[in-house]
Amino acid sequence: MLDWRRLPLSLVYGAIAFAYVIAAAGLTAWLSALLPRPWMAAATTCALLLPLLVYHVRRAFAPMRSLFRALAGTVASYRDGDYSFGLNWQGKGELGELVASHNRLGAALREQRHALVQRELLLDTMVQNTPVAMVLVDPARRIVHGNLAARKMLGDGRRLEGQAFDDLVARAPIALREAFDRGGDGMFTVGDQDNEDIYHLSRRHFRLNGRRHELVMLRLLTAELRRQEVQTWKKVIRVISHELNNSLAPIASLAHSGAELLRRGQYEKLPTALATIEERARHLEGFIRDYARFAKLPAPRTQPVEWSRFISQLQSQVDFVAEGVPDSGSGRFDSAQIEQCLLNLLKNAHESGSPPEEVRLSLRRLPDAWRIDVLDRGSGMNEAVLANALLPFYSTKRHGTGLGLALAREIAEAHGGRIALLNREGGGLCVSMVLPG
Repeated sequence: MLDWRRLPLSLVYGAIAFAYVIAAAGLTAWLSALLPRPWMAAATTCALLLPLLVYHVRRAFAPMRSLFRALAGTVASYRDGDYSFGLNWQGKGELGELVASHNRLGAALREQRHALVQRELLLDTMVQNTPVAMVLVDPARRIVHGNLAARKMLGDGRRLEGQAFDDLVARAPIALREAFDRGGDGMFTVGDQDNEDIYHLSRRHFRLNGRRHELVMLRLLTAELRRQEVQTWKKVIRVISHELNNSLAPIASLAHSGAELLRRGQYEKLPTALATIEERARHLEGFIRDYARFAKLPAPRTQPVEWSRFISQLQSQVDFVAEGVPDSGSGRFDSAQIEQCLLNLLKNAHESGSPPEEVRLSLRRLPDAWRIDVLDRGSGMNEAVLANALLPFYSTKRHGTGLGLALAREIAEAHGGRIALLNREGGGLCVSMVLPG
């Protein structure tokens, strides 16, 4: 029996049409000899052959109709996310290519779904087992998802999904409630002084399925901060011990030498020994004063300050070229603290090896702030120094305390601003400080 599925569609159409044309022509010629009128022969031919034509066409195209129904069913399954179906078609030609392409599409979708499921499982495992408490909140302020850390921290180990997030926060410790009331990211402490935990709160908004959701993350920082605190104290002790030894050892040695000079009556060498003792004592005094200033930096007392007068006062203490200073503009900051900060930066610029005339201070007005750039043409900083220069106690100078840039950063951030360092094209360094204004 002829299998229509194995023939090209054009050949099937042609064969059926040719067979019926030949049959119609022969039958019409035979009937014309029997019937009195020609149209009666044509009508009789159509009446006899048309049902047969319909039958054969339906018979020939029945497998294709089944194939099209199967294609429609698999497409509907793909739309519903079920990619397990495939088609079996023995034919060749255009329909065979269509079925093969459809099966390849299904295989690709199955592989993608499998890879997606594996990634979802990996992501869910990571989210569930991370020590960071994560809570996803929908637009109705209902909890969509809470990982294991969130259940332990906020729900006494129970599931959080479906609960009202605001009710959950209302039952939380007061420090957490206050952190949420402040809005944005922040740190807060839970517990008393003897048994306290430090947390970091992070809140992010994004759109999921066209709706605005909020992701809340709570991270316990107590252990990490305590490790950093111990390391910081160790570094402070090393720096202080080094400076004290560098000053006290020569003072003790010179004091002993002075006593010997007095005993021998060699008074002419005493002034040199006493001057050296005084110099080391003053260095030690300045060192301790710098540490005290950094540790006890008071909150800034901001007030309007005229820029032209402020810059002129700076220029009376250290040489630099001023650029962009407005005649009548003013900022709002603690004049004494910003003056100390800029003096440190300008002195660093002079100590960088820059020509004195290349040490400049540039002032620019931003939409809602003032930007102050201290520029030099010294040797600049390598990547390692740039990454650590603003940290307390970090210094590349032989006798540096590592507090100058750290103090500048503390002052800028206490004013609600920021400070950054970057190397300049052509050599040199730019220290950029932005102050709200």
